[in-house]
Amino acid sequence: MLWLKALHLIFMVTWFAGLFYLPRLFVYHAMSDDAISNERFKVMERKLYYGIMTPGMLCTFIFGIWMLQDYAWTLYSGAGWLHAKFALLAVLAVYHVFCGKWLLDFKHDRNQHSHVYFRWVNEIPVLFLFAIVWLAVLKPF
Repeated sequence: MLWLKALHLIFMVTWFAGLFYLPRLFVYHAMSDDAISNERFKVMERKLYYGIMTPGMLCTFIFGIWMLQDYAWTLYSGAGWLHAKFALLAVLAVYHVFCGKWLLDFKHDRNQHSHVYFRWVNEIPVLFLFAIVWLAVLKPF
């Protein structure tokens, strides 16, 4: 069971690394004004989103569900903290999809947002990381 938890945490870290870095790339991409930089950011964003973030998210969910099935649901199915964590993960998955939408906007040269917008967007995963880890470790309710 501990190896499931370890894999869950490893892929969660991978996913969050992408969630932290992709919006930062969007900041720089929104500030770029030359074709070479524009194309370079498109490649970096695509590789990060499809090569690291999305597999990280999927594996996080796979190993989390596996833990639930193996033992955690029996122990915590009535715990409010687990349901709160599920709700936060659902919203975080929506954020992940929005990152994919912004990636496509940049890919097709139709981004409408400034670098300041993406600087604010870049802070969202931090709040989720704190809340999800707090719930999973402290199990407050």
